[in-house]
Amino acid sequence: MAKQEDMELIGIVDIAPTLSIRALYDSPNPYDLYVVDDSMKGAFDSENIPVRGSFDDLLSKVDIMLDAAPGGIGAKNKKLYKAKGLKAIFQGGEKNEVADAFFHGYANYSKGIGKDYLKLTSCNTTGFIRAVDCIDRAAGVEKVVVTILRRVADPGDTHRGLVDVAMVEPVPNHQAVDLMLIMPHIKATGALIHLPITHGHIITLVLTTKKSVSTNMALELFEAHPRIKVVEIAKGFNSNTALFKYARDKGNKRADMYEIAVFKEMVAKSGDDLFFTINIPQEAVVIPESIDAIRAALSMQTGGDDAVSATNKYLGME
Repeated sequence: MAKQEDMELIGIVDIAPTLSIRALYDSPNPYDLYVVDDSMKGAFDSENIPVRGSFDDLLSKVDIMLDAAPGGIGAKNKKLYKAKGLKAIFQGGEKNEVADAFFHGYANYSKGIGKDYLKLTSCNTTGFIRAVDCIDRAAGVEKVVVTILRRVADPGDTHRGLVDVAMVEPVPNHQAVDLMLIMPHIKATGALIHLPITHGHIITLVLTTKKSVSTNMALELFEAHPRIKVVEIAKGFNSNTALFKYARDKGNKRADMYEIAVFKEMVAKSGDDLFFTINIPQEAVVIPESIDAIRAALSMQTGGDDAVSATNKYLGME
């Protein structure tokens, strides 16, 4: 948010001096911190972490809230936002009913313009919608089959336990259903498999297109997309962890990658259908779409192309 030259980050809200908060306030440029209520302030004071005020204090200073609270808490927070006349963007783990529109910056930007409450898609849905939308704009997409090899936990989620398992869910997975909510002109189904990994999801997609799309054409479209990075297995990009290591060695803060990665050697044709595999860096991939949502809700840009271009520019993704 702080990188957006046409926006101002007023502060963040938390309930305890967590590891992330400690890291933030040990950094050279900490942001103003607010607590949910004053009873929590003592825990921060004991750690010498300055608190600017309460959640209610912050609400009086902002135009819109990015609500990243755990699923269900955001819906409760919505009552506070409504009382203050504030707009809000909710993370993908909330129920769809919390928002006026289910939002993606590229695929349905116009649905979010002027709305008070938007909900983002999940990390993997956000990522593969970018790729599907990229092909859909050029050739039209009729049907998608998606298989998700999903990381079981984020780094640091020790409460998930020590696992050695591949757990399956019934077809269709919610991500395929969510794609159809964002892009209702496309039929989609898919499978989901949970794996004992933490750095990223691997997703394979099979697209039935209205116009024929060669592998070369698909690669050209992906390479031209600011939020998609085409990588080669032959050059060392052979795993989810290779991409994480690349981002870390490149110097990206927190080893974050905003882009999804398309594996060049895994773009192929299956009869008339287009087949490809992508990597989703789940910790950061939704950040650009979160900023797109602010642009839409506040009508900062009424054209989707202008909005995503501004976000990409300030995030260095041009």
